[in-house]
Amino acid sequence: MAKATTDNLTFNTQRAAPLRLADTVSDEIAAALFDGRIAPGDALPSEGEIARQFEVSKPIAREALRLLAGAGLIHTQQGKVARAKAMTGEPLDRIYGYAVRSSLKRLQEANEMRLVLESGIAGLAARRRAKNGLTVMQKAVEKMLTSIGQPEDFTEADIDFHHGMALATGNTMIRVQVEGMRSVQREVSELFSRRSNRTTADWQATVLRHRSIYDAISAGNESAAQKALAKHYDAANIASFEVANG
Repeated sequence: MAKATTDNLTFNTQRAAPLRLADTVSDEIAAALFDGRIAPGDALPSEGEIARQFEVSKPIAREALRLLAGAGLIHTQQGKVARAKAMTGEPLDRIYGYAVRSSLKRLQEANEMRLVLESGIAGLAARRRAKNGLTVMQKAVEKMLTSIGQPEDFTEADIDFHHGMALATGNTMIRVQVEGMRSVQREVSELFSRRSNRTTADWQATVLRHRSIYDAISAGNESAAQKALAKHYDAANIASFEVANG
């Protein structure tokens, strides 16, 4: 398979072609985004360079970039290079925010949704134990310990932990799915962290629950990882009542 190279990345340029040339080009650039050859914030090659690599016209290259921008994968601005965007689920931020704040039922449903999805993720993470994910999880637990009593920093560490668990599966599609849940994770974690009756002991218990999940996954114990996760969400449901009554 022929490859074309720039200073920063490599594209495969002989994929099975979709109906339109722009789709062929955008599909390959998207593949580079998904597998990490292009990281969030990285500049993409110019329209002219993309056209040269794929042996297409500049209008085709421009259309490929337009498709990627429409999908939320890159950011384009007149007169500037296109850049890769982080896959954060931003379009859902407001929806999730309104939903979890609207009622106890919606908040509990958010917990239930995450438990259903993350139980399988925890199990797969325990089986595969991808090193980069375990490292992110470990650092997140350490950050939680130093962020007790600081809702914003604690929330970011919490989000990083669950992202790390997805990374530990070694599955790119799971990672992307969890990235898309960052908004609901942030809304729920902030609600819990800002409870008026939250004590230091409660903060510490939350850290210990995350530590238990990490320990089980790093040890390769699938059953223990899923049990620790279920215990974590049991506590989240109790916290939901406190938020509702708060």
